[in-house]
Amino acid sequence: MDKKLQFPDGMFMSTVKVGEKGQIVIPKDARKMFDIVPGDSVILLCDKKKGIAIVKADMIEDLTDKVLGKENN
Repeated sequence: MDKKLQFPDGMFMSTVKVGEKGQIVIPKDARKMFDIVPGDSVILLCDKKKGIAIVKADMIEDLTDKVLGKENN
């Protein structure tokens, strides 16, 4: 029997396997949470001590615009 772990809204955890070509699949629930669809770009952030994070590219673009004081058109 496959038990699904329950987390509070807005939180998700999953184990994924790395394929022969170094690829992973982002689980459906995580893609849905962050509205990641085919063709979207993601940014891989790596820190040898802290680990790896995957961030949807448009989230970083919004942050960059705020830091640089750019207005949304």
